[in-house]
Amino acid sequence: MNQAGRLVEKTPGFTAIAPNITPGGRVADWTDEEFARAIREGVTPGGSRVIGPPMPIALYSRLSDDDVMSIVMYLRSLPAVENDPGESVYDIPLPPAYGPPVTSVAHPEEGVTVEYGEYLAGPVAHCIECHSPMGPMGPDWVNQLGAGGFEFHGPWGTSISSNLTSHQEDGIVEWTDAELKQMITSGVRPGGTPMLPPMGYGYYSRMTPEDIDAIILYLRQLPPLPDPG
Repeated sequence: MNQAGRLVEKTPGFTAIAPNITPGGRVADWTDEEFARAIREGVTPGGSRVIGPPMPIALYSRLSDDDVMSIVMYLRSLPAVENDPGESVYDIPLPPAYGPPVTSVAHPEEGVTVEYGEYLAGPVAHCIECHSPMGPMGPDWVNQLGAGGFEFHGPWGTSISSNLTSHQEDGIVEWTDAELKQMITSGVRPGGTPMLPPMGYGYYSRMTPEDIDAIILYLRQLPPLPDPG
């Protein structure tokens, strides 16, 4: 977040500025279907613009039809804010599309399973986005899924996302499920040390205990990877 109140992600190759997604922004003129397409495919109405990184289109493309429309409905309910934060600048080529059009995605079966935990840790809470190091086109989910190393710069200083894999030395093996739950929902390490922003502890604390259990179950089976670099 810069001094003007804009959420800015500066990475070699681009400067991404989060747009106004309240009804006071450009999305007010979009249909619900166009809004959902922008979220899941990264394409604005009419194909006029492709949304660049760090927007995790590869994750959001897997959002179920029910969940993506619930997100659209929620964003429509926000108070309209008149604010133009500016435009993102990309010095890297953006693809014409991130894949084929998303037609329909069924909602996964809910429960304390690896499969549902992957859905929650990916498209819904995007833990995997922030806890994977950046590559040229965004987080490297192919080679370093969950290995941490994503740097966040803000008023608090610099925070680096932790390694969430099953690596014996660098990953989450040393922490119990109860300790992981505490860190995810309250931002406090086992020894009582507070964790730095921008992790959304306040949001994650509203998840059901079963959802947190599913996420941890999924994280426990991530292939072991050392810290980047």
